[in-house]
Amino acid sequence: MNKSEQSALDLLFQQDPEVAQALQQEDDRQRYSVVLIASENYASKAVLQAQSGVMNNKYAEGYPGRRYYGGCQYVDVVERLAIQRAQQLFGAEHVNVQAHSGSQANMAAYFATLKPGETVLGMALDQGGHLTHGATVSFSGNTYKFVQYGVDRQTETIDYDQLERLAQEHRPKLIVAGCSAYSRIIDFPRFRAIADQVGALLMVDMAHIAGLIAGGAHPSPFPHAHIVTSTTQKTLRGPRGGLILCTEELARKVDSAVFPYSQGGPFMHVIAAKAVCFGEALRPDFARYASQVVSNCQLLAQELSEAGLRLVAGGTDNHLVLVDVTPLGITGRDAESALESVGIIANKNAIPYDPKPPRVTSGLRLGTPAITSRGCGPAEMRQVARWIVQILTNMGNDQVKQQVAQEVRAMTSRFPVPGIDQ
Repeated sequence: MNKSEQSALDLLFQQDPEVAQALQQEDDRQRYSVVLIASENYASKAVLQAQSGVMNNKYAEGYPGRRYYGGCQYVDVVERLAIQRAQQLFGAEHVNVQAHSGSQANMAAYFATLKPGETVLGMALDQGGHLTHGATVSFSGNTYKFVQYGVDRQTETIDYDQLERLAQEHRPKLIVAGCSAYSRIIDFPRFRAIADQVGALLMVDMAHIAGLIAGGAHPSPFPHAHIVTSTTQKTLRGPRGGLILCTEELARKVDSAVFPYSQGGPFMHVIAAKAVCFGEALRPDFARYASQVVSNCQLLAQELSEAGLRLVAGGTDNHLVLVDVTPLGITGRDAESALESVGIIANKNAIPYDPKPPRVTSGLRLGTPAITSRGCGPAEMRQVARWIVQILTNMGNDQVKQQVAQEVRAMTSRFPVPGIDQ
């Protein structure tokens, strides 16, 4: 933390010590934790500065050049920059940067392409999908008729033959590709071919892999998808927010589905931070980062597998790996809690055909975006794998936990935190 940041925190301690203390504690937690949550990352100082800047104060309903308020000349500049940079980054014909989150981006994408009650194919939540891909507890599963596809029981990879059969049987208006807990490459050309067979549109939710796509470490959904949604905070290392990319044919419908249909004034400070994020992702060093995220994850997976842990789908092609902890006689919830007690932050997660409820689960999801952002490489991946195995195979051993916790703190002390230390 530099002098100006410390000065700002000192002021906050004077005005609101309770909030200031929580912020200081969160700073320390991020600094001394090994963060392996696949959907978390560290934004740069530049991103954080834009997000906390004066554009927080501006109301700007509408779109650049077509606002409902005066005084929008400078917010128009940053929104146009964000749009142009995202178009360049992903090769999209049209971009909307106003969605407040990934879920709201998905909501707007559905509003733009569907009527209530129409049929959609989406990936089942317990097999790697997302809440907004048709889960009954989500607006998506209640507003539209979702038919859910999944993974093959043996390979634990997407069952494209099943997807094709379901598409032919149900004739969906939209097919959704994309996952929140799936470790293998997604075959976008195959998805598009199936969509074309039944006259459906193809939507890709690339929230988890957007940064890998931007950096060339995962195949792009373009030109196969008609509409693509994403978050900006995961592998993209940007602010918390949403993004929609689409064909020019869908542009007007998408923009109208965001504003005025589902949102009011955009978060212009967040859009400024998105512009910075996209600019950072256009630099050559971002491609190196994306490649390192994948290689780190593959090494972590290899080390865990060689130590005897069972990996869902046999390994990983991207930024995350899903571990089945059932053979260890524990649950995902047990594993998450035990690792957090020593400073390793991961999350419990359902595995395909999981018999346990969502708050318990049989799996543990591990990801490498954040730890890679801190500069960790092969040596650290091997060490982290050893720690994970030590903790999960010695659940009741306080001596082992104490030793690992000390080692975790020693290692994290050596690596600066982007946005905090540099």
